[in-house]
Amino acid sequence: MPIQALAHQIARIAGIDGNHSTAFAPLSLHRRSARTDPMPCIYGLGLAVVAQGHKQVIAGEQVLNYGPGQSLLVSADLPVIGQIDQADLAHPFLCIYLALDARALLQMAAEMDLPPVGREQVPRALSLNVIDTPLLEAVIRLVQVLEEPELVTTVAPLVQQEIMARLLVGPHGPNLRQIVAGGTPSHQVAQAMAWLRLNYKSDFLIDELAARAHMSPSTFRLHFRGLTGMSPLQYQKQLRLQEARQLMINEALDAGTTAARVGYESASQFSRDYSRLFGEPPQRDIRRMLSPAAAADCPPAQHLAM
Repeated sequence: MPIQALAHQIARIAGIDGNHSTAFAPLSLHRRSARTDPMPCIYGLGLAVVAQGHKQVIAGEQVLNYGPGQSLLVSADLPVIGQIDQADLAHPFLCIYLALDARALLQMAAEMDLPPVGREQVPRALSLNVIDTPLLEAVIRLVQVLEEPELVTTVAPLVQQEIMARLLVGPHGPNLRQIVAGGTPSHQVAQAMAWLRLNYKSDFLIDELAARAHMSPSTFRLHFRGLTGMSPLQYQKQLRLQEARQLMINEALDAGTTAARVGYESASQFSRDYSRLFGEPPQRDIRRMLSPAAAADCPPAQHLAM
């Protein structure tokens, strides 16, 4: 079966556990031989396809469970909590992640002359669907070309374009087009999210953020929660805490210094929020993360600093 063929390809290239970058930069392969703890991280615009094993992803109020033959499309930068809940040595979790480019998708959608998307339904930044055979076959071809190094720079971008085209016309299409297409409420909210991503340290008023999206505050809140599963303040808090964790890991900063760096006025409030999100106080969590046994569930490119 095609999904087993994809699992075989991933297992052959990604022979050990971990997140594996590839010769084609937008594509990464992921393997785990055991269940993982819940791991907060940031997912960016891209497509994930599970070939073997099972995973749960939580974004605010939205909980998605997916396994072999299902595709998860992330349409905007989103803080999530991911947990691999089905994997062992005999049947490791195997997955691909393909980063996508919003401008390229928008240009492609315009060139394909696709019908306009309806504005009545608020899309989700995470959408889960059974992967159709043509899209799965394109994903398999993209992984296969990694084993032909002389063709990667020429062929892989062409296969990526095919994958994007199939996403736009497939089950993920309406969600994706509504978020990347200019002028839609979802696109306006996505732009506000991008502003928050760059200015997560700054305090803001909902009225100001709504004005950036050209919406009333009540409409903005509705669309923001519909897209992300959380409020703007919850979104900002998760961005701050994700960045704080990276600072403490990469720069060996203490919790008090880190709290100020990411915009917290109170170190004690920072520690309380950190413990709620990551399950342990900052220093204990960082010691665990730096231990040899710890294995992050997010590809490096999906952290806040990407």
